[in-house]
Amino acid sequence: MDFDQPPVLRVEAADRSVLPARGWPVDIPGVAQVVEDGLTLGKGVTFLVGENGSGKSTIVEAVAAAYGLAPEGGSTGSQHATRRTESALGDALVVRRGLAASRWGFFLRAETMHGWYSYLESLGDDDVRFHEMSHGESFLAVLETRFNGKGFFCLDEPEAALSFTSTLGLVAVLQRVVAAGGQVLCATHSPVLAAMPGARILEVGHWGLREAEWADLDLVRHWRAFLAAPERYLRHL
Repeated sequence: MDFDQPPVLRVEAADRSVLPARGWPVDIPGVAQVVEDGLTLGKGVTFLVGENGSGKSTIVEAVAAAYGLAPEGGSTGSQHATRRTESALGDALVVRRGLAASRWGFFLRAETMHGWYSYLESLGDDDVRFHEMSHGESFLAVLETRFNGKGFFCLDEPEAALSFTSTLGLVAVLQRVVAAGGQVLCATHSPVLAAMPGARILEVGHWGLREAEWADLDLVRHWRAFLAAPERYLRHL
């Protein structure tokens, strides 16, 4: 019997009645595919890469919620919430957990972390003074202090606050998480982050979700073309 399983083996739709028959989010191909076919997660890191509106953040948010993480970010058991904006997808999904795997987890959601810092202050649990740091410094502090152990870690566009060098630092953090037996699901626009060795990449678009190699990503092709000749893009603005 395999006792070395990751926290999440698979995510499936268990209660479709909470979802609308049509409209957002079920009319997004990537979301529809998760609802119909489920999503199997392997060990290590899985990146969801795609354009704005492709559904990658909606999927990560829903998987985090189904695991028991607050949709606005935080660790397992966090009750931080301000205004509900998440879809009903998280209520529809159920997580198939790994045998004897950790239930610890953390959801780093770029757009709501400021509120989470305030939530910690209100609890008197601000052992790290996140509000006294720059945006990027606070993100790195979260990664260094909360991303540990064999838990399940969700990230939604973490590169939003990070410089090129800090993004490389994030890759190093994720490598340490994997080495410790942790599991990661991350939505990103960063070709630097998606280049992490050994990571699985799912490209999200009008086709739904598909396995992809880093060099074949639209994201990578566009960045390469732009950096080679930015004027080709900028003259059309």
